[in-house]
Amino acid sequence: MRHDRDVQRLVMWDVDLTLIAAGGVGVEAYGTAFTAVTGVPWTGVFAAAGTTDLEMTPLLFAQHGIAEATPHLEAFFTAYAAEFAAQSHRVPAEGRLLPGVEQVLAALHARPDVVQTLVTGNIAAVGIGKVAAFGLDRYLDTVVGGYGDDDAVRATLVRRSRERAEIAYGPFDEVLVVGDTVRDVAAALGAGVTAVAVATGHTPAAELEAAGAHHVLPDLGDVDGVVALLTGEA
Repeated sequence: MRHDRDVQRLVMWDVDLTLIAAGGVGVEAYGTAFTAVTGVPWTGVFAAAGTTDLEMTPLLFAQHGIAEATPHLEAFFTAYAAEFAAQSHRVPAEGRLLPGVEQVLAALHARPDVVQTLVTGNIAAVGIGKVAAFGLDRYLDTVVGGYGDDDAVRATLVRRSRERAEIAYGPFDEVLVVGDTVRDVAAALGAGVTAVAVATGHTPAAELEAAGAHHVLPDLGDVDGVVALLTGEA
């Protein structure tokens, strides 16, 4: 963790379909943990791109006939984290890094004026575990991130991460959220920070633009251009 006063920009990265595709390992771990904790067979997951685990889990429990998820949450998230950790070795083989990701993160990490972290709907152990499976955690200060077990509301995760980062580094001139869904864009706008959208997920660029993203990129493949945008040098 750097504590120098040159730091000016905080870049918050979403994980799934922004940085990586995990190859379904996370969903499988989620289902296995669900059955282990509840004894109820797992029957699948609905499309919930951009939701937080604290938001999504009660809905999934209800879909499986469990009306009140709260008594189960602590045990479930513990089991989910453990199951994902046990299966995380599969992520690099069954998943993939998205174009330009490692090069962009490495270039930003080399700059003394930028801090990078995660803001993801995944619980912390799983979100960090996914990027660590590809070695990306070395470019990120995951301690100051915002995670899906912090709060159900994604904009709150952005605010929480900013608060943690400012305690560690002092105030930032600009904070940017990079994500692939309209929920990522809405969270950034709701927290009053810059929304950078990438059309690497299931949401078309036009939809991300309509949601109010300040910038929309096809992917992170134009490494120099992306770095220039995120550092304010474009």
